[in-house]
Amino acid sequence: MAIQGERIRVLNDVEPREDGAYVLYLLQQANRASFNPALELAIEEANRLDLPVVACFGLLDGASGFPEANARHYAFLLQGLADAKAGLEKRGIGFVMRKASPAKVAIDLAKDAALVVLDRGYLAIQKGWYAEIIKAVKVRIVQVEGDVVVPVETASKKHEYAARTLRPKLNRLWDPFIEELKPRKPKHAAETLKLKSAIDVSDPESVLAGMTLDREVGPVKRFIGGETQARKRLKAFVADSFAGYGAGRNMPEAAAASHMSPYLHFGQISPVEIALAVREAKIGDDDDRGAYLEELIVRRELAMNHVFYTEGYDSYEKAVPDWARKTLAEHAKDERPHAYSEAELAAGETHDLYWNAAMREMRETGYMHNQLRMYWGKKILDWSPTPEEGFARTLRLNNRYFLDGRDANSFTNVAWVYGLHDRPWARRKVFGTVRYQSENSLKKFDAKGYVKAVENLCAAEG
Repeated sequence: MAIQGERIRVLNDVEPREDGAYVLYLLQQANRASFNPALELAIEEANRLDLPVVACFGLLDGASGFPEANARHYAFLLQGLADAKAGLEKRGIGFVMRKASPAKVAIDLAKDAALVVLDRGYLAIQKGWYAEIIKAVKVRIVQVEGDVVVPVETASKKHEYAARTLRPKLNRLWDPFIEELKPRKPKHAAETLKLKSAIDVSDPESVLAGMTLDREVGPVKRFIGGETQARKRLKAFVADSFAGYGAGRNMPEAAAASHMSPYLHFGQISPVEIALAVREAKIGDDDDRGAYLEELIVRRELAMNHVFYTEGYDSYEKAVPDWARKTLAEHAKDERPHAYSEAELAAGETHDLYWNAAMREMRETGYMHNQLRMYWGKKILDWSPTPEEGFARTLRLNNRYFLDGRDANSFTNVAWVYGLHDRPWARRKVFGTVRYQSENSLKKFDAKGYVKAVENLCAAEG
């Protein structure tokens, strides 16, 4: 099938270079060798120009590293890149990896390229890379949006108020975008180019050992990075666990989650591939499919809409709506029955057994069930000295320990705790009219069973 035109944007008014040696693809958001529309477009263009394809990746390290990324995040990333490298080379596509910013790597390699292809992310740091590349590169640049189902600006031209305002737009649009993406065959193998990669990511542990980064938060055993692992998990989910997802998704002890979020975060699997698998699942019913697609498309792409259209999405003043900041300010001096330092929160040393278990799952395994994430965030607001400090703490803990932290979902979910994409509720202490979540929400599932499940997960981590 052809790549949908809505996914493709030409970023400069320049023709491909006639004497270019290859088509260059900056593989940065979509870290996979298949079901990747940016890569497939690069192959199409290379075949049209009678050239090979070279994919490149810029590894940020040390002081210039990706903000808040630590050994946990980099281990998963490098495992995925090792998998992607093997897949690319099997397809005859070159892979060059260097310790430098993605923009610097792309600008350098673009000097010998006929055409440059970018994938697309929505964070400010990614927008900055694209701007650098557009300013410096003198050949045609094409960007392909492949890590959402419906391209962000196709779905909406503005910041959406809530899921209920974006949902009908996505529902009308998504069918033509949920299509199989057939792999293109490159005409020319890149191995004849003799391009050298400064980093051999085939041994991700060695690469990790040579990096300068925060090692206090280490790799986890629960999740192994890469598109191979992502597809293995997806296949097991739709074959064994998908039936009952609609009813069981809010029960952490029910094991109904697909655990796709880390793989989506690192671009190791396409959301379209997941949507197709869910639609074609042999088990489950329409309620299960509807519930899953709501999370995968509506909720996830609402987050993309938020960070794309919000300058300062990581700040309390910019991300939290006016009405919510006003009511929280009115109740900022309310008495708090419990108050904890950030260190106590990180260690899971509160009076709340179930909150502590959720924090432990996050700290030790890099994941927390969505139902607990909401409760976890609301309690930090309740136990922090001010809403501003609560927001900052929630974001720091989220981004430090979650494998899928530091992305559009993270920034949006944290802001949701403080009123984003929500409405005023009944007034109460500390929260004002921002939605409150009490311990009663724990009665909706087997909380004791969840604590036991966390103990087993943490024991497996050693």
